Amino acid sequence: MGTQWSVVLDGLAARKTDSVQIALQQAIQEVDDQMTTWRATSDLMRLNAAPLGRWIDLPPQLMRVLAEGLAISRVTDGAFEMNLGEAVAAWGFGASAIDLGHIREASHATRIRATDGLQLDEIRCRAQKTAQLTLDLSGIAKGYGVDRLAEALAGFGIGSALCAIDGELRALGTQADGTPWAVAVETPDSDRHLPHSYVALADGAVATSGDYRHFVTVKGHRLSHTIDPLRRAPLIAAPASVSVLAQSCMQADAMATALMVMGVDAGQAYARENGISALFLRRADEGVVAHGVGMFCDQKSLARRP
Repeated sequence: MGTQWSVVLDGLAARKTDSVQIALQQAIQEVDDQMTTWRATSDLMRLNAAPLGRWIDLPPQLMRVLAEGLAISRVTDGAFEMNLGEAVAAWGFGASAIDLGHIREASHATRIRATDGLQLDEIRCRAQKTAQLTLDLSGIAKGYGVDRLAEALAGFGIGSALCAIDGELRALGTQADGTPWAVAVETPDSDRHLPHSYVALADGAVATSGDYRHFVTVKGHRLSHTIDPLRRAPLIAAPASVSVLAQSCMQADAMATALMVMGVDAGQAYARENGISALFLRRADEGVVAHGVGMFCDQKSLARRP
């Protein structure tokens, strides 16, 4: 997935690290083997390469992510979209360098939503494409990877831990002394990794999508790795970052991506209407401006850095 994972164990759980670390690495490797776009042999890339109309057997983990991705795409009216693999690759956010010719091709390609071109048979664990799709799970797979880390820990009876991949985190319980885990929401600055605020996290997940870690610079303008599904190009005038709280990190990851695409105003409105806790950070002349919805308005859940 092009990044690092980490797990913090607290209390008695810290005594089990040898066998636990093996299980954690296996869980992450499983997600990577199934969902990466960096290797043609992954299960996702097998599906991408399959002929139209042919059912392809897939592992249950990938089926779970595809089903959740389709569901979130439907409820966000396509703000979350998985059929963006061509654009992701063309703009240099995948295994290849940025390619202007491929960018032009991607921008003129027919806009087909994954919800319209992908059929899932969850009982038989198989999928088929009914339209040409190049699926990319970069907006949801890391969150699912965090959930798999949490599931692996739960298998050892561990109930006090903090799991992370990049900007996606999930807490199991609290710290051993009963206090929530303090998770930093970064200030959107690619040069310095400073906290903007802290989230008190217990038995839940938080995911952040932003433009300050993975981006390209074109003619002096920073372009986020988050792709606009309508334009098939990086977002313009998007928030600097969006953080979302949810029970699963997979849900938080995908919803943070969707709210980035919606933008500050429409995203806040959607979050309020649907009971989503989200924090929007945008750049302004006076600095970084925060807009909180739901629990991000609660001072017990969110504290500014000293």
